[in-house]
Amino acid sequence: MNIHESGEMYLENIYVLRKQMSEVRSIDIVNHTGYSKPSISRAIGLLKEEGLILVDKKGYITLTETGEARAKKIYERHEMLTEFFVSIGVSEETASADACKIEHVISDETFEAIKRHANIE
Repeated sequence: MNIHESGEMYLENIYVLRKQMSEVRSIDIVNHTGYSKPSISRAIGLLKEEGLILVDKKGYITLTETGEARAKKIYERHEMLTEFFVSIGVSEETASADACKIEHVISDETFEAIKRHANIE
């Protein structure tokens, strides 16, 4: 399954919101990201088509097993890369922004090597 970076960002946002609140709806994603309702609606439709999320009749969004695995992977990369960049002297804001870009394109091999090198698990 090959979703675009923006799809991964939406999955990660749903994952983060789910950790903060018991139920997530499209409006919660709008409020969290600042993206427009039409953009969120389109993304939700695409993620649904890919089998990464489910949306019930009331509009509550849940990650499928595959969607959650993908979201966790992206979230872990973001957190670990941010921590690594901060540890080498990058400001928190820049580290997080750079991690957000890199988390979508870095190979598993390189990511695992950075984790080993940084002793971050």
